[in-house]
Amino acid sequence: MNPQNNRPHSSGSSCCRFCAADLSHNVLDLGMSPLCQKHITPQQTKQAEKFYPLHVYVCDQCWLVQLEEYATPDEIFAEDYAYFSSYSDTWLEHCRQYTELMIDRFGFDAQHRVVEIASNDGYLLQWFVQKGIPVLGVEPAENVAAVAIEKGIPTEVLFFGTETAQHLAAKYGQADLLLGNNVLAHVPDINDFVKGMKNMLAPGGLITMEFPHLKNLIEGNQFDTIYHEHFSYLSFVAVNRIFAQHGITLFDVQELPTHGGSLRIFGRHTEDQSKPITAAVQTLLHHERQLGMETLAYYAAYEEKVKETKRKLLSFLIEAKRAGKTIVGYGAPGKGNTLLNYCGIRSDLLDYTVDRSPHKQGNFLPGTRIPIYHPDKIRETRPDYVLILPWNLKTEISQQMAYIQEWGGKFVIPIPATQVFDPALTTQYQQLIPHFTPPN
Repeated sequence: MNPQNNRPHSSGSSCCRFCAADLSHNVLDLGMSPLCQKHITPQQTKQAEKFYPLHVYVCDQCWLVQLEEYATPDEIFAEDYAYFSSYSDTWLEHCRQYTELMIDRFGFDAQHRVVEIASNDGYLLQWFVQKGIPVLGVEPAENVAAVAIEKGIPTEVLFFGTETAQHLAAKYGQADLLLGNNVLAHVPDINDFVKGMKNMLAPGGLITMEFPHLKNLIEGNQFDTIYHEHFSYLSFVAVNRIFAQHGITLFDVQELPTHGGSLRIFGRHTEDQSKPITAAVQTLLHHERQLGMETLAYYAAYEEKVKETKRKLLSFLIEAKRAGKTIVGYGAPGKGNTLLNYCGIRSDLLDYTVDRSPHKQGNFLPGTRIPIYHPDKIRETRPDYVLILPWNLKTEISQQMAYIQEWGGKFVIPIPATQVFDPALTTQYQQLIPHFTPPN
């Protein structure tokens, strides 16, 4: 393979962002959609929005599933970027446990440096700081990085790649632990990104990356996780191939429940033989190949499955509205905006939504212009149904909002299919973590 940047051919077709093969095999076309984190302020409600194609392809050479690049990272991660990671207790606890795992398994301490790519508001690095371990965050969204800096977490406002890696390595030294959660899918030039990680990693160092598993997107019908800031949708076979191309060996992999089912990969310099390849690597590679994830047939029926999910959700909402029921949303996540825009759901079907993040409250969802309020709005208006848009956090949210049973309210989950459940029956879901406060 000869990896190149993803640039359109003169014929109008596009090429794979990893191997440069022509992209012609459809996985899913979700039509046109706005950038999912570009929330509309009250002052912008009479202005037009940009909509971009949301069309997913699979490369038949390297099997990377991907979007074409219509919106640049500079547009996506602008100064008004609205995603702050610290507003989910479940996610914060996940990161605390990760910190403990890395310290216990690999012995990271005050003599090592931890560098996080796409460090957001310091949601993860804060746990290493609490342990007295030196850290550095790399975050392209200036407004989000500012929150981390206020917490005392050193953060560089940069997009990561080979040039960034050279700059940071010269300024701070290489990373003993280089990590990134839910960032690998966000980079249009995946070759430059992985090459940068190779350059940033100290000899004997360790890389961990977490990302939603493509297998779960397909088999769990998680089409709403497709949006413009996710340029790639990653199988283990594709990721293993990409990292190997750039001199990084994946020596371990874990399957995680986060974000509807994710992978955590562990990488090292290929020339570093101190970390043997575990059985989990070959097991997962074999499993994906047995499923057919390196065949076009695996992706062929997905689009019709998504269309039927849309039809059933709309049928439920329309029938509920005709019956005089009130329906509101919980959350303003990126996935929710994909779902609502693809399904054509606006305030005629969803009265409003709420979100814990003050950065989103008082604004409107992109495209649909559904208003976003503080969660207290639900207690004030007592809706019949609450549609949980961040369905991956349904256990956390259903516990926080269990009081809707006081007036007979019910929760609705849109993915993998429309489901209605009573708050009194939330024990059917996994045990919820206790509420806790992250370190200052």
